[in-house]
Amino acid sequence: MAGYLVSDNRKVTTHRFMEMKQKGEKISMLTSYDYTMAGIVDKAGVDAILVGDSASNVMVGNTTTLPMTVDQMIYHASAVTRAVQRALVVCDMPFGSYQVSATEGVSNAIRIMKESGCDALKMEGGEEILDTVKRILDAGIPVMAHLGLTPQSINKFGTYAVRAKEEAEAEKLMHDAQLLDEVGCFGITLEKVPAKLAAEVTRMVKCPTIGIGAGNGTDGQVLVIADMLGMTQGFSPRFLRRYANLNDIITEAVGNYVGDVKSSDFPSADESY
Repeated sequence: MAGYLVSDNRKVTTHRFMEMKQKGEKISMLTSYDYTMAGIVDKAGVDAILVGDSASNVMVGNTTTLPMTVDQMIYHASAVTRAVQRALVVCDMPFGSYQVSATEGVSNAIRIMKESGCDALKMEGGEEILDTVKRILDAGIPVMAHLGLTPQSINKFGTYAVRAKEEAEAEKLMHDAQLLDEVGCFGITLEKVPAKLAAEVTRMVKCPTIGIGAGNGTDGQVLVIADMLGMTQGFSPRFLRRYANLNDIITEAVGNYVGDVKSSDFPSADESY
């Protein structure tokens, strides 16, 4: 059983994503970056796992996602795919791996797919990367688009505030979504955009939309695993719901271990050979 709320244990594919939208079934997505966590998340029944370049923040401690390399993304995605049986595994293409040219983008996309074993890739941007998206799709690689707040462009935006609040940017986002849908993207992530706009885009496109900070009108939701489990501290955007407080639980467990070692309580005679 993949999860107590999941009755369909078939491997989730990009085709199943479309099926779920057509049936009105919401899509659950979480990030994972390592074998152990990915196995737990998959067993719990999540529909898709994003190997996000947010590993740059969560796993490495960088302030942005920009430093992540193709090699690092392959490392994390390979670990995740080895653990997953049911969920669709989507890997972010990191900053610089597809912006230089379509040819370089296709080459990096093929390498990530071959070496990581993931099921699909995610790319940030709209019309400006459309030719590269087409080329990657033509190579037989499924692509999930990402619009709204695109963290790889943080230095251009200068802020992590909500995007597309103004009419011109909202119209561009809708135009980009339509182009990406028509070219064959199997999904579109909408990050930190007004809920009304996200719902409008969701109705407009054939492919599923996955929201993060985009309201409940999208076809699914994604959160960063360390945030929703309460492992991270000092990050509390409006869209984040914490489902546990692992920071306190882990801190207490480690503290108890340290105390037991210091007092010679651990290991006991029963824990020794």
